[in-house]
Amino acid sequence: MIELTLADIALAIDGELYLGDSGATENTVISGVADTDSRLITPGDIFIAKPGEETDGHLFVAAARQNGASLAIVEHIVDVSIPQIVVSNAVVALGALAREVVARVRSLGKLKVVAITGSNGKTTTKNLVAALCSGKGQTVFPRASFNNEVGAPITMLQVREDTEFLILEMGASGPGNIKLLTDMVQPDISVVLMIGLAHAGEFGGVETTVVAKREIVEALGPQGVAILNADDHRVMSMASAAPGAVRTFGYAADATVRVENVTSSMQGTQFDLCLSSGERTHVAFSVLGEHHVMNAAAAAAVGVELGFSLDYIATSLESVTQAERWRMQVLGNDDVVIINDAYNASPDSMAAAIKTLRQIATDDNRTIAVLGEMAELGEFSGEEQDKLALLIVRLGIDQLIVVGDGARRLHISAINEGSWDGESKFFSTPDEAYDYLSSLLRAGDIVLVKSSNSAKLRFLGDRLGEAYA
Repeated sequence: MIELTLADIALAIDGELYLGDSGATENTVISGVADTDSRLITPGDIFIAKPGEETDGHLFVAAARQNGASLAIVEHIVDVSIPQIVVSNAVVALGALAREVVARVRSLGKLKVVAITGSNGKTTTKNLVAALCSGKGQTVFPRASFNNEVGAPITMLQVREDTEFLILEMGASGPGNIKLLTDMVQPDISVVLMIGLAHAGEFGGVETTVVAKREIVEALGPQGVAILNADDHRVMSMASAAPGAVRTFGYAADATVRVENVTSSMQGTQFDLCLSSGERTHVAFSVLGEHHVMNAAAAAAVGVELGFSLDYIATSLESVTQAERWRMQVLGNDDVVIINDAYNASPDSMAAAIKTLRQIATDDNRTIAVLGEMAELGEFSGEEQDKLALLIVRLGIDQLIVVGDGARRLHISAINEGSWDGESKFFSTPDEAYDYLSSLLRAGDIVLVKSSNSAKLRFLGDRLGEAYA
């Protein structure tokens, strides 16, 4: 974070400063980063005492102080010898502080802000854009999926005077969520990847998702640029909401950044990257899965808008070997390959991962899909499990292993397709699935493990990866 005095911070977040016996003064300078987890606090950092559903951050102010925190932002005074700023809402204060810090850095004239949203692919695209920008200047981007009213401002607060690129991932569970984030920082470039059924139960339907995601485009200024998925009509409907220029990416012939000649293998995905200007280049993309090509195209469109050369963009994309842990992460060994993609799951990403499993397999491979629940689909859950079961059977996946009661219908629907005889197995727990897989797997197997985060199959994927390392 940039240097601010305690008085500056109190003014920015409309809080009341209490120094107590801490030895600090109003002019004491703070420059550490902020966090809501006392375990992650390092000397000089700011601790945000956020009340939570399971515990209360105020209980951990002492632990944060012990780890070196120089300031606590609280909702009531805590009996700990540390400067404290009392606010009515710690999360709102965190956002206000982020707004102030980014505004000060932007006033220096060189910071560019790229904001990314979509039902799937945000984290992968964020990492790809960060790889592009990091080679050109000081870049700040989120760790993991820090994309909400807490994670996004924590990322924003990492900017300093020399930061040139701030990459933000913006998630939403309903209208207003993204606007809350863009009110903290107006993007220069807004990227919308795709609109699908992820979190459809929370949104109440796809059309509400469109309204919520469109906020990232509406937040742009007249000089801002919207980068939209040319192959998704719902995303393209947002073009009319853009105050400034619109660029596109995808397979469409008229896309600003177009992909052609895509082929997939265990080594990754090959494709041609083509610009509307006529320039083109080949990319040997190590990230597994054809669906990640669209994320690469979106990142390339950002790079083009920032003035990067096509050759530089291709080289940067080729330098990324993994999207993120638990996202199409290849584990295991040459005999038994484990693909751990169990951090998130929606109908679109499930279908994409299953198609990838089929595409990369040869006649010598046996394909095994270990699948768990797709969470937050609400009333759409049953129908989407039926569709996925049909896809699995039609693609000829050799073995389906369904884990967890929330996904039981997927197992039943696969059996009801009638063309299988024992190819689908159901287990209530990951431990039961692991025991079965331990007796099942043999040389030549490719195993996909996928589920929503809440199903925790990512740990099953890790366990299998270690067993066959």
